[in-house]
This record gives sequence, C-alpha cells and structure tokens, in this order.
Amino acid sequence: MDAAPKIASFLSHLRDPFTAAALFDHLPDIVYFIKDAGGRYLEVNETLVQRCGCTSKSDVIGRTPLELFGTDLGDHYEKQDRTVLVRGRSLVNLLELHMYDTRHVGWCLTTKLPLYDKRNAIIGLVGVSQDLKMPDVSSEDFQRIASAIEVAQENLSASATVASMAATADMSPYQLDRRMKRVFGISTGEWLLKTRLSAARDRLVETDLPIATIALEVGYADQSSFARQFRQTVGLPPLQFRKLAGRD
Repeated sequence: MDAAPKIASFLSHLRDPFTAAALFDHLPDIVYFIKDAGGRYLEVNETLVQRCGCTSKSDVIGRTPLELFGTDLGDHYEKQDRTVLVRGRSLVNLLELHMYDTRHVGWCLTTKLPLYDKRNAIIGLVGVSQDLKMPDVSSEDFQRIASAIEVAQENLSASATVASMAATADMSPYQLDRRMKRVFGISTGEWLLKTRLSAARDRLVETDLPIATIALEVGYADQSSFARQFRQTVGLPPLQFRKLAGRD
C-alpha cells in the first residue's frame, strides 16, 4: 500500500508547514539541514548553529557553505552538494571528520539525499551528520574484539588490516565486521580509517613532525596517498588542517 497520499493529506491539515527542524533541535549529536538548488541553507537545527559559532538560525539560513565555512572547507562541502544536486546521487553514511569554527572536531556519518519537485526535477537536498557513538566497553561484543582493537592501535605503522584484526580476534572478517558495527556503528575498514586519521590529526596538532613522517607512522606507504585520503575525509589537506588548528 502506498502511504504517500495519506501522508500528504495529513500534512496538508497541519497548522504550520511541517519540517523536521523542531525535532532535530532536541538531538545534540545530529546536525540537520535542508539546502536549495543553489546549495544555500534553507533550514538548520540548533546543533549546526552552535557548532558554527553562530547565535541564531538566521545567521546560517540563506548562506552557502563557502560563505559559512570559508574557502577551504566550503569548497569541500559544496563539491559534495553538487554530487547530490547536479548528479542526483545520494551520499549515505559517509564517514567524515568535521572541523567547525568553534574548533569542535569530531567523527560523524553524513547522509545527503536529493529533494525532487512534482516534475521530478531536483530542487534541493536534505542532510544529516550524526556523531559516532562511544562504544560500550563492557558489552560482550566489545570484549570479543578488544584484543584485535588493541593490537591494531599499537601497530598502525605496520600491517594492521581487516584480515589481521580478524585473525587476532579468531573470527572471520565477516563476523568481525558485524561486531564492529554493533559496537562502533561502522565497519572494520571504516574503523581502521578513523583510527589512522585520528592518530594523524593528533600528530598534526600536537607535534611539528613532517607530513611524510606522520603518514608513515599511521600506516600509509607514502605522503601522497595519506594526503589524498586525509583531504577526502576531512575536506582539507593535512598542512592546511594543521594551520587552521593553530599549529603553524
């Protein structure tokens, strides 16, 4: 049964136009937004406002990511938006490290979906970025994979892989993946990426080590592959991230 007509009829009787902002305002671990076809914010929740260092939604609405975040991060977010707005491609559970004007830095899973009008033309997008949850270290799932996590964290510069982690945990990669998703909300491969880039982030902010040295220490064969992955995930090249974080 197609529920769309019933939903449309129900929404037409509401006093105010329905949006999800009021709901997402009460979810501090989720950033929520709607953008028009030009990539301008039409609706945002309080979490996004606060993390951008703004005081009200009016400070954000009507602006583009480029205007809100500046050239470096803005270009990255607008490139993502064009993938949705121009190509009609949904981005689902994209693992990202976000850095806001408030210096809030954190890992999240981002989803962006195109919005269509009645003629099937894309008129905007809706998106959410949800902070990754903290694992329950007392759970049975965590205890079963704890040794694999510890060994991988201690051997980032060596050969930590999904296969080696599965071998340490004495289970198949598929079984490990299922437990990792229950514990962390992400796959084993995504956890390795997050762990490597988190270690790189700490070194960029807390040390003066050359980028090439950091790349090797966190398990990348060369600086270029590390820089490419870092920029794809964070939106900034490593050196620019270091400058924005106040190291240089």
